[in-house]
Amino acid sequence: MYGYFFYTHTGCSDSPARPSTHKMTQSPKQPKTTSRWGQERRLEFIDVRLRWDGRINRSDLTTFFGISVPQASLDIARYVELAPDNAVYDRSARVYLAGERFKPLYPSNTPQRFLNELLAQAAGVLQPELTFIGWTPSTGLTASPGRQVPAEVLLPLLAAIREGKQVQVSYQSMSSMEPVERHLSPHAIAFDGFRWHVRAHCHRREQYLDFVIARIIEARATDETAVAGDKDEAWHRKVSLLLGPNPALSVAAQRVIELDYGMTNGRVTLDCRQALLFYTLKRLGLLAGQEAPPEAQQIALLNRPEVLPYLPKTSMASD
Repeated sequence: MYGYFFYTHTGCSDSPARPSTHKMTQSPKQPKTTSRWGQERRLEFIDVRLRWDGRINRSDLTTFFGISVPQASLDIARYVELAPDNAVYDRSARVYLAGERFKPLYPSNTPQRFLNELLAQAAGVLQPELTFIGWTPSTGLTASPGRQVPAEVLLPLLAAIREGKQVQVSYQSMSSMEPVERHLSPHAIAFDGFRWHVRAHCHRREQYLDFVIARIIEARATDETAVAGDKDEAWHRKVSLLLGPNPALSVAAQRVIELDYGMTNGRVTLDCRQALLFYTLKRLGLLAGQEAPPEAQQIALLNRPEVLPYLPKTSMASD
């Protein structure tokens, strides 16, 4: 346990956090995230705020976590001890600023995480008080029709997956005028970029299929044991897609596409589940018959002969 000290507030909004004089039993090193809401969680918060806001002060910690000012001082002192190059105290502004040689202390502190949380906030599915991000720029999203998933449908599906039980659903398929009763053994859910699916063994067709959750009119739990999902080979098998710029583009345009997709030597590999291969290729415009001008279809599937055998010969969707 780290030694505690108490900082006496002198009226300044923030003063440099002073490290504990208690002898540490271990040399400073990157902390292990063993506690969700303990000090290590707060250290991660400091790491995120310094990287993306460029600053941190004690009030950020006391407001977000509801901790005392002395505890916030302890947390900042501990962070500075672990990463002395990451924070510089600005006496005039009374805040810690990100150091010029800042390096994230936590592997999770990535641009991808920042942008995903920014996206979730902009979409209204993540409230600002639930994310470590502080300041955010004005963010826009492309408009798309909402796809409603009722809680009374989602909850029985999740319970069936969690408890290994079958579920009876009333499902509206594209090939039927009226909803059809199905017994399913669900084991996973998936998002194809537009819609949420439940991956399940269909007891009527005796195979694993994808069911669009929004098309489930009603879901009812049963006590019958589900067919295990570990036999769903298409779900567990990974298929590697080798992508490159469309060779019909100019050399300059190909270079731009390489930058867009983070390609190395004009190549990038994308791994996806075989069960989601159709959706992945469709979203990327790489299904056969989706040919478009190179300016519109900017990437190419370079290992198409190796990938196509993994596409299902018949639809793996539920209609």
